[in-house]
Amino acid sequence: MKKSPTLTAILALSFVIPSARAQQPQATAAAPASAAQSPIQKTVEAYLRNLYAFGADTAVKVAAPKDIGVEGLQEVDIEVKIGENQQTGKVYVTKDGKYMFRGELSDLSKDPLAEARAKLQTKDSPSLGPANARVTLVEFSDFECPICRSLHDALRGLLPNYPQVRVVFKDYPLDQIHPWARTAAIAGRCAYQQEPKAFWKMYDLIYDSQDVISAENVWGKMTDFAAQSGLNPEAFKACMASPEAGAAVNASRDNGIQLEVGSTPTIFVNGRRIVGADPHTLEQYIKYELDQRKAQKAASKN
Repeated sequence: MKKSPTLTAILALSFVIPSARAQQPQATAAAPASAAQSPIQKTVEAYLRNLYAFGADTAVKVAAPKDIGVEGLQEVDIEVKIGENQQTGKVYVTKDGKYMFRGELSDLSKDPLAEARAKLQTKDSPSLGPANARVTLVEFSDFECPICRSLHDALRGLLPNYPQVRVVFKDYPLDQIHPWARTAAIAGRCAYQQEPKAFWKMYDLIYDSQDVISAENVWGKMTDFAAQSGLNPEAFKACMASPEAGAAVNASRDNGIQLEVGSTPTIFVNGRRIVGADPHTLEQYIKYELDQRKAQKAASKN
């Protein structure tokens, strides 16, 4: 996806911006800002408009500052919309309205991965590998996303070397930019509901055939793949037409939104986030987790 030159500048604000490494949907609309802005809200909006040359054609909404438990500091949500492009992010402002900084605020007293692990919902999701795996890789993906296909190919080469890893698949179809992704996601969910192991056959078939699937032929392709995966064709078609599979896809995507997934693929390795399909980073995280477990086991014996 191409970047909007103006929106690219907002990258410095830690907003989620499309990149060559991942596919991203447009953000959902935030709640309308109050008509009566506080002095801090007005100051922040004026500063950002001046800094990034946001003219009258750019809508900038600055939410009311909220306390975050840090003395003298407040968090402010920002929404910027240019035409059909809409992004959200946050800044931090001192309570006196004098200073603002952009970036990520971390509580050094907490496990940085615990919150993500707690939010990940892996029950009733397709999984591959031991249930008691030392490393769990949760993948939020879109079947039409070319970078997700690259991740699929990377995992195909990587996972045989790491039998200790469990993979959990989570649907995150980007309907705005990928017209057949949701249908494929529902097909995968129907395969899983009929025979959990068949999901992974469908998973491979869809990604391996991504170039020949279109919005016009996706239903027929999914039906063919279901047959190749050994599924009952009538039960599969009935599932595709029912609301249950779609609801499961929606629940998976909602879980991704809760985790602030903005691009596909997004992977969590024991809670540690990776955006994109870099096999070297993925293997680094897996090795790190396995080494940590070995060190913990050795320490418990001493």
